[in-house]
Formats: sequence, structure tokens, C-alpha cells
Amino acid sequence: EIGVRLVGSEMCIRDRCRMSPMIESRRQLRERIEALAEPEFQKFSASLIPGVNRLLGVRLPVLRNLAREVAGGNWRELLENPAVDPYAEEVMLDGMLIALARMEPEERLEQVARFVPRMDNWAVCDTFCTSLKFCKKHPALVWEFIQPYLTSARVYDVRFAVVMMLAHFITEDYVEQVLALLDGVRHEDYYVGMAVAWAVSVCYVKFPALTLEYLRNSSLSDFTYNRALQKIIESLRVSREDKSLMRSMKRK
Repeated sequence: EIGVRLVGSEMCIRDRCRMSPMIESRRQLRERIEALAEPEFQKFSASLIPGVNRLLGVRLPVLRNLAREVAGGNWRELLENPAVDPYAEEVMLDGMLIALARMEPEERLEQVARFVPRMDNWAVCDTFCTSLKFCKKHPALVWEFIQPYLTSARVYDVRFAVVMMLAHFITEDYVEQVLALLDGVRHEDYYVGMAVAWAVSVCYVKFPALTLEYLRNSSLSDFTYNRALQKIIESLRVSREDKSLMRSMKRK
């Protein structure tokens, strides 16, 4: 996820959001999002999210602030009528609404199921997954829900499931199951492999002995395995000795 602090003019933008009238329609919401765009930030964001053409350049903290505002209004009608030919920020904001609005966990998962097919880039996927804080209160329900996505043919279905495990299930209760499932991911897309590598590296940071044993016996592809080791090496929470060990374990 790309995180940028709110400073200077961004604080003014946030304050204007608070003073604006209630959003009642998609047209109004689009106008508000367009007003928050920053051309220079759009260029930066576009360089990080290749292939996404309809990108305005709205910073995530600003977009979250708008989502909180909208979550206090008629959010169901907005979610039931998604934008036509949407900007990436419109899709991202819908994901934030699903995470922020008050609803029962079963309804939230229904909303999640409708949202996942709309993901077409890593930024929307990862921001959405990390926003779903309700997972910590309902782990068993969410765990069961994400399982079918791991074997999907669709890239961002699989990345969704992997990042959900990474964000919410690398815990003492679930880490062994997470590692076993990561080892079974067979989708060959780059963004899936990178998500699996990222998840394995976080497992190592939190549970080094268990993950080391896993790495020594894993059936990860060479690409994903080496990427996982590289992410461990780059971590600030791993010792020099462990980083040296990871370098020695790389596959040729």
C-alpha cells in the first residue's frame, strides 16, 4: 500500500471535505473525487501501477477521509450503483466503504464477494484487503470465505486471498495453515508470485524457525522462492545473521 502523510494543502483538502454537502449520487461523488486529484501525484501513482489508465492521482489518506464521510450517509445505494467506466480511485473508495460502513459480518462478506471481481490492479486489491479490519473479530468466518479464491484462474482473485492471509492470518493460530496454502498456490502471474513472496517474508519475520523449516522443504517456484528470500533480506526486522543465511539459500 502507498501511504503518504497529509501535510500543507492536503489538510485544506481534508477540511473542505468535511464542510461539503452530503453526497447523494455517483455524479456528486465523482465530482468530489475529481476535485481532490493532484496531477503531479497522478504521474507518480501511474508509474507504480502499470496498465491503469483511468487514474486521477488522489492520495490514499485523502480518499479515506472522503470514504469516512460517505460511510455516514446512503452508502448502500452508492455500492448498488457502481460508477460506469470508473476511475481507479472510485473503485478504491467503494472498497473503503465496504470496510468502513456499519454492517453485519455476513453482509460485509456479501459486499466483498461483489467487489473482488472489480479489482484489476495490485493497489486496489492490497488497499482493500488491509482495510478489512473486521477480520480480526471474525477470523473463522473470513478464513472459510477466502479459501475458494486461492484456486481461481483470475489473477486478482488469488492475490486477494493471499493478501488477506498476509494481512490478517499470520498469527499463531493460522500461520501453519497459511504456509501450507501458500505452497499450493500455482497461479503463474507475476502479481500472484510477488504476493506469495511477500506473505512468506512476513511469516519469517513473525515466525522465523517455522518459516525457515518451510523454506527448506517448500515447492515454491524458483521465482517466488527467491523473491521471498530477497524480501526477508530487505526487512529491517531480520538480523544480519539471518540475512546471510537467506543469501546462502538462494536457488541458482
